[in-house]
Amino acid sequence: MATARFPGKTSHESNWTAPVAGEPLCENGTPWILYLLEECVENMWEYLSVVIGLVSMFCFLLSTLPQVYVAYRNGRVEEAMSFGFLFFLFSGDLSNFAGCYLTSQLPIQVVAVIFYIFTDLILMSQFFYYKMKNSSSKKNPLLKWLCFIWCGAGTFLLFTLPKIFIDSGSTVSAQVPNTTKESMKLAGFICGYLATVFYLLSRFPQLYKNFRRQSTEGTSYLLFALAMMGNGTYGLSVMLVLPALKGSKRAFVVNHLAWLIGSLGVLILDFFVTAQFIMYRKNSASKTLVLTSTTEVEPLLREDEEQSGV
Repeated sequence: MATARFPGKTSHESNWTAPVAGEPLCENGTPWILYLLEECVENMWEYLSVVIGLVSMFCFLLSTLPQVYVAYRNGRVEEAMSFGFLFFLFSGDLSNFAGCYLTSQLPIQVVAVIFYIFTDLILMSQFFYYKMKNSSSKKNPLLKWLCFIWCGAGTFLLFTLPKIFIDSGSTVSAQVPNTTKESMKLAGFICGYLATVFYLLSRFPQLYKNFRRQSTEGTSYLLFALAMMGNGTYGLSVMLVLPALKGSKRAFVVNHLAWLIGSLGVLILDFFVTAQFIMYRKNSASKTLVLTSTTEVEPLLREDEEQSGV
């Protein structure tokens, strides 16, 4: 199964054997995993790997939602978020989706990646919406209507695209010859490596913007905390397969090396982001204190001016 934001089957294909005529398929497997993920899980190590892999996917599904809320609340997302971060994250998810589609991943993985892309589009839309809104001195009702239409179209596509791609993927997989399937699989793994590069590149623009501002105000730490949990649990889910692996452990690790490097690399970079949140916390607190004191003093100044005017 491909968990996290890195495609490539983290399945136990080496443990899967073709059924003998008259014998049941995966007789001792866990039923819910066999039904949901089409994986034959027959021991504790494989079971833990799948459960932790699902936790990883769940962390990534939730990771961008706190930032969407923070951006909506403060309305200054263009000042806090780096567009480079959003662009590389979106590019990584697109490459991830291409990899999942070309390597015929499971429906649950396709749906998860489409949801990643959907949340990326929300963040990018917020970025441009508030940038145009804050740069204009006049209220533009057309901008708000365009925002509603864009959100409605995105929600509609979120519910329709998974079925379209899953059905078309099944049709293509059944019709194309084996040589074409191998080429598609190779292209899918190339997309996986490309996604890894994009995810690694995404952190540098945000690190630089935080450093230049000397502040992390306007960004949600939960975005990075959940990403760290997702990347950490993803790597753990892959490693837990090794003790019960019947095939070549070296070949298994090599097959997943790109995504392990990507997970570890992004995890390390997110530790640097965490350090920035800790270092710049005092700056954010002082800014908040100044704004609060200014808000409290302004009415008093106005009262004084009114009294002096009288």
